[in-house]
Amino acid sequence: MQTESKKKAFKELTIIRNTIFWIDGVGEDQNENAIFARPFNEKEAFPQKLTSKKYNIKNNFHGYGGKSYKCINFKNNYYLIWIDQITKAVWFQIFKEVTSIYRSKNKYLDSVQEPRQLSKSINGNFDSSFVISENFFLYGICEINNRDYLFSLNLKKTKQDIHRIKKFKNFAGELSSNISSNLFSWLEWDSPYMPWEKNDLFFAQIDLNGEIQKIKKFSNKLINSKKNISFFQPYWISETLLVCSEDSSGWWNLLFLDVSEIENIFIKKRVQRNLTEYGAPQWVSGIKFISGTIKNLFCLAKKENNFIVEQYKDLEFVKEFPTSFTSISDFSVFRKKVLLKGYGSDFFGIVCEIDFAEKVLSNFSEKIFFDHIKDCSKPETFWFKGFEDQPTHSFLYRPLVENFLKPPLLVRAHSGPTSCFDGSYNSEVQYWTSKGFFVAEVNYGGSSGFGKAYRERLNNKWGIVDSHDCKALALELLKLNLVDNDKVVIFGNSAGGLTALNCLLYGSIFTAAICKYPVIDLEDMRYNTHRFEKYYLNSLVGNYEKNHDEYIIRSPINQINKIKKPILLFHGKKDKVISYKQTLKIQEILIKNNKYSEVIFFENEGHGFKSIENKEIVMQKSWEFLKNALNI
Repeated sequence: MQTESKKKAFKELTIIRNTIFWIDGVGEDQNENAIFARPFNEKEAFPQKLTSKKYNIKNNFHGYGGKSYKCINFKNNYYLIWIDQITKAVWFQIFKEVTSIYRSKNKYLDSVQEPRQLSKSINGNFDSSFVISENFFLYGICEINNRDYLFSLNLKKTKQDIHRIKKFKNFAGELSSNISSNLFSWLEWDSPYMPWEKNDLFFAQIDLNGEIQKIKKFSNKLINSKKNISFFQPYWISETLLVCSEDSSGWWNLLFLDVSEIENIFIKKRVQRNLTEYGAPQWVSGIKFISGTIKNLFCLAKKENNFIVEQYKDLEFVKEFPTSFTSISDFSVFRKKVLLKGYGSDFFGIVCEIDFAEKVLSNFSEKIFFDHIKDCSKPETFWFKGFEDQPTHSFLYRPLVENFLKPPLLVRAHSGPTSCFDGSYNSEVQYWTSKGFFVAEVNYGGSSGFGKAYRERLNNKWGIVDSHDCKALALELLKLNLVDNDKVVIFGNSAGGLTALNCLLYGSIFTAAICKYPVIDLEDMRYNTHRFEKYYLNSLVGNYEKNHDEYIIRSPINQINKIKKPILLFHGKKDKVISYKQTLKIQEILIKNNKYSEVIFFENEGHGFKSIENKEIVMQKSWEFLKNALNI
């Protein structure tokens, strides 16, 4: 038993029967982790470490990855399947529940079969949306040489070549099946679209030999035969019924499909609610908003700034349960047991285990103990007129202390750019409010969570709409006399870095900028970013051949000489999304143009900093920089 597991980071939670599973680090090596288990709702139970060898269980599918293992309840056993980056292979192990007599020894599952390396190493990536069929075949989707494949592996063999069943045209994901695993479903999308812009839902009949008999693309005149639609998380709730979300209404809403006959798939039911999202942009694989069965189906719905949990029985809506969660991850259901990780504006992510077989309060958050953070600034929703006077959303955080006659303003532009600020507790935000800063987070046009039209505001206008919205919010707060007009700073990471630097280029409102791993060269990004984002710029900027000039104009690297204001930049030398060499190119110019400008590189960081020590350096250097730049 490993004492390290007592830290309990609870990554990638899943519930199967009466057991919850998750991933945690082991030892000092950041690249070594393991899968753990304990009984549902027994928070004090000591975690059992299930994977004993040295593994780096991680998903790198399509660059950003996703969930890295899957546990399947099959023939009364637990089939645990994971992706290991040390061997670049798929592994699996079979467990069964132990009798209660052994539970006092912190053992809840017994190994029926030792860990087995199923596949040979591949020069590519696996996704964890695995399916097991009655004849002991494992199916999955992998990525090899910039192409996705549906493959199978025999669960009774080891270190075998993957058997490629289907070569996809380009991208695929979200493989799932009905109960008997003779019907499969998946999503496909092709350049130049991202999966949240346009994708297709496919169904396939699989024969006893594990080969595809028929494939059918879902097309319906009410949904997707005449417009670009994004489907989200196709999920089987019975032998012939599948539920998913789709955004033909302008919001990701629920769609129930009857697949009794693959040639005649029809809509069984639609749930259409405006201002409600049953989905999110598919940056990573395996995001869940739907879980359960036809008898007990639970769905997450984002409405305004909070999440609602909805319950359905036999396709009929039963009840909604409002929560105080600004964000939810790791959503998983078994029968009436619901597991999720909830985040809020004044508490860290907490694991919630709720048994709906018992009587649940209408606001089930009251049943869960929240360790609220007392000294924190809570977000206030603030709508303002953004680009072309369109209503635009932001969160405002007022300073916790009065260190200034009027507080400096710190405007934050999120990364993505198809992402959003959700109001969840953020230690960086709280650091600045504790120093007397007024912080504003801008959900500029193009952000998700506000419907499809809001998301599409950024089409062909990245670097224009986002920067305009950040400036418009700053101007509005100055007009309301809430902040010091001589101390206005913009922060941006990754895509937010492009927004921040363009704010300095076009307008005099901002005094300084701080960016981590910023996008500064759109041409370089187009040629050198990873496969998943290779054509992302087609919608954000436009077709490269036709809009070549825009790629040059909107790239801060080409106009960096015009910026005379202080800038602080951070970049990791292991960044595979945006090369640190781009930041290196502008280092000299920035420092020459302003004595307070500084560029800091981290040898062992990638796109998104992991080391706590480095994160502390970022905060310390940022504070020193602002004291100089703002004359504090």
